[in-house]
Amino acid sequence: MDEATVTQQYYIAAKSSPADDHARVLKYGKMFSVFDRLGDMQTQGLGEQGLFFKGTRHLSELAISLWDSRPLLLSSTIETNNFLFTADLANLDLSKNDEVVIPRGTLHLLRSKFLWQDGCYEEFKFVNYGLTSLVIPFRISIAADFADIFEVRGVRRQHRGERLEDRIGTNSVLLAYRGLDGVTRRTCVRSDPAPNSISASEFVFEVALDPREETSFHLSVVCDRCDGSNAAHSNGYYPAMTSAGNELKSAGADFPQIYSSNSRFNDWVKRSAADVQMMVVGNPEKDYPYAGVPWFSTVFGRDGIITALEMLWLNPAIAKGVLQYLAATQAKELNPESEAEPGKILHETRGGEMAALGEVPFQRYYGTVDATPLFIMLAGAYFLRTGDRALIEHLWPHIELALVWIDRYGDVDGDGFVEYARRGSKGLIQQGWKDSNDSVFHADGTLADAPIALCEVQGYVYAAKRAAADLSSMLGMTQRASELKAEAAKLQVKFEQAFWCPELNTYALALDGHKK
Repeated sequence: MDEATVTQQYYIAAKSSPADDHARVLKYGKMFSVFDRLGDMQTQGLGEQGLFFKGTRHLSELAISLWDSRPLLLSSTIETNNFLFTADLANLDLSKNDEVVIPRGTLHLLRSKFLWQDGCYEEFKFVNYGLTSLVIPFRISIAADFADIFEVRGVRRQHRGERLEDRIGTNSVLLAYRGLDGVTRRTCVRSDPAPNSISASEFVFEVALDPREETSFHLSVVCDRCDGSNAAHSNGYYPAMTSAGNELKSAGADFPQIYSSNSRFNDWVKRSAADVQMMVVGNPEKDYPYAGVPWFSTVFGRDGIITALEMLWLNPAIAKGVLQYLAATQAKELNPESEAEPGKILHETRGGEMAALGEVPFQRYYGTVDATPLFIMLAGAYFLRTGDRALIEHLWPHIELALVWIDRYGDVDGDGFVEYARRGSKGLIQQGWKDSNDSVFHADGTLADAPIALCEVQGYVYAAKRAAADLSSMLGMTQRASELKAEAAKLQVKFEQAFWCPELNTYALALDGHKK
């Protein structure tokens, strides 16, 4: 028995890629992508993978195969700057008549992917490490369900819009959907070079490689800004990468460089700055950090304010951006369904079909009790950090309006404490930072009745009035400053009397609607 036969006899063939349930996430502006460690987006598992743009899933599937099988995952990572995903992949063992004719690892596939503006760009680099020529069947499967992000997260809809006719070109596929809101959402997928065959659901290639030869394929996915023409993909992989890299460098210039003699500390600071930068870069709201990827990749009032407070020492431009945007979107009128009240600061904004139709109330939603006093706190902290009097003068009418909301609409029963109670039929029941429906309850487990006055919110109101008093004094309004200081002192006394629990030696979480 020769050596090759012995090797075949005890060889354990790899005939399928191991299951993978670890998600990777990329974000740029209003776009984010959720995919597995191979770089594929698939509908199996939790069904949450895909390419999302402005609150809609523009691709629900983008998966590759070699010889009709998923590639073997060697390794994958996202760069520490959160920009580029790369995966090292290889072929599985290819057998014929129970004999492995192409051993695993003969073909190496380096897959790279990044997001920029309204597009997703991918490169597939093939290298033949075998001793014979290869002809590789390579497929890219695609699908677009145009599901609203709330559908993906589990909300059921009674009616949906309509899928429009697919348009297939020599190297591109245009998928489209007209929503019930009258908006047509489009996804254009284009390959370079053109595939050997193409349909609305897949691109099919035959990749011919001699030993040691390599070649590359590029794929671009453009959302909304597409009509099926090449103009929609005029950037290309490498020009888009260059432009995106320049933008990242420019954004990073706003962050001071921090170094120490401890390499772990340096890595921690570098990664932390990159994470914050990812939440800001590409956003149409200048210098406003989104709340989190993937499902909170949008403006949240409370989250933006707290991030700005924590970043104030390092990059006060974020605080300025947050203050300006929240002032511009401050509520001016009463709207129970969106929980808007004059002077109230935004909780969150959402794009997408369901938000536009009011199926969910979050297109511009104000159901938070703490963002308004936190807004005033941030304004005070920002001035202490920067001395930017001009911005405070610009913001002062908004600060005064927020103070009016605290006293008139925030204190719904006139007991001196700011509380919340849901006004609309679809919004959040609990409107503090712990906003799950069952987060505020008594010792016996029964849920607290509204209106609910949270402990920490009274602290925010106290700090907000003290900050507004200092800003009033700085602006020369001494009488207003004295009034606000007196209101803060009165709140402090009432708070100690109502919230302190001597039997527990701590403060109560909240007061319910019966003042218990």
